[in-house]
Amino acid sequence: MALILNIETSTTNCSVSLSKDEETLVLKEDNNAGYSHAEKLHVFIKDVIDSVGISKNSLDAIAISKGPGSYTGLRIGVSTAKGLCFALDKPLIAISTLEAMAHQVEASDGLIIPMLDARRMEVYSAVFGYDYSSKREIKAEVLDETSFKTELENGTVYFIGNAVEKTKTIINNNNAVFVKGKLPSSSTMGKIANRKYQISDFEDVAYFEPYYLKDFVAIKSKKL
Repeated sequence: MALILNIETSTTNCSVSLSKDEETLVLKEDNNAGYSHAEKLHVFIKDVIDSVGISKNSLDAIAISKGPGSYTGLRIGVSTAKGLCFALDKPLIAISTLEAMAHQVEASDGLIIPMLDARRMEVYSAVFGYDYSSKREIKAEVLDETSFKTELENGTVYFIGNAVEKTKTIINNNNAVFVKGKLPSSSTMGKIANRKYQISDFEDVAYFEPYYLKDFVAIKSKKL
């Protein structure tokens, strides 16, 4: 019966949950466009743990959403998770951000394509079956009228994530279902984290790094 702290910071949504086995016991999150992770993440962690009346030492593992996503957000989340693992001597579980987001869609057929905005017309996306099995690896790709043509020809495709709005302006297909207003959330990490815990699928805390997918590019300030 694994008690796991789940941390999600890959987008503007600062999200923390506590799960037992595959059930989410408590969730606290805030979607602030200004990226409030640095100020709120540790507060959320304390609040979530205190709300069930346990100590941090009672945790069996720490799960972190590993990306892709915001460079800064991922760094904050991973640094926090690694710090907790070192301090508490607990294992670290890494979960694909897009895989966890796919679990926000419940369907009986078709495909699920979670996607995150990577600026302009580029997205980070992956393809999963309705049973959440992986059908295509994560890619960074530029959207156009032919994007996901093959998937759409074969049946219903559920698009979810903060790139849905711009995808909707390009893809016009009756098989496309756009799930709006959804961001990665720690609420769907517990089930995946528990399964990884059961088979001891842990990361090397010292060497683990976020999955950025693309190299970070610094932009020079326009201020003099």
